[in-house]
Amino acid sequence: MPELFTFFGLITHDKTFMFITHMLLSAGIALLLVRFAMSNLQLVPKGTQNLMEAYIGGVLQMGTDVMGREPARRYLPLVATIGLFVGIANLVGVVPGFEAPTSFLEMPLTLALVVFVYYNFEGIRRQGVIKYFKHFLGPVWWLYWLMFPIEIVSHFSRLVSLSFRLFGNVKGDDMFLMVILMLAPWILPMIPFALLTFMAFLQAFIFMMLTYVYLGGAVTIEEH
Repeated sequence: MPELFTFFGLITHDKTFMFITHMLLSAGIALLLVRFAMSNLQLVPKGTQNLMEAYIGGVLQMGTDVMGREPARRYLPLVATIGLFVGIANLVGVVPGFEAPTSFLEMPLTLALVVFVYYNFEGIRRQGVIKYFKHFLGPVWWLYWLMFPIEIVSHFSRLVSLSFRLFGNVKGDDMFLMVILMLAPWILPMIPFALLTFMAFLQAFIFMMLTYVYLGGAVTIEEH
């Protein structure tokens, strides 16, 4: 099966080059979108400002449902930034001639590591080392020896869950699009394009939701 055509591939098919160029393209689009939204702020939003305010409001509501309004506001910048970046990176791969940087394992794994390190850091900072790791032991004292390693493995498995879920879905979408374009390059891809666009937003939503869930579990242990 031939490689999917990309404009950057006209320069070189080196994997690192392809990943970096498409990642920088996604980051540049995200920065331009935010800049346009903030370039002419108005009391009654319209255009890009209205779009971004609706997005921020939606992310905040998502976090409120998971961990309450105040904690959700505290972590809104991180979650909204990750969601915007991942969403745009996914959508880049839907456009013919470009490849989603999230279809390279390096990007989902890096984002997963950022979330993993940050939510553990926040849990330790807000709960203290002893109290934070105490919940790894479970409620039954004579099962501490069993529950602690299970919880440790469970937390590290979140790295796999976050990264491979995003990577696998986006990579599969790219391969699906390549097959469709090979078989019917004109009319038939219109329906898959709509489906792939929906999946791009869905994967960004799932990544944001899981980030809020992990943060909520780390900073609100005393309420469990």
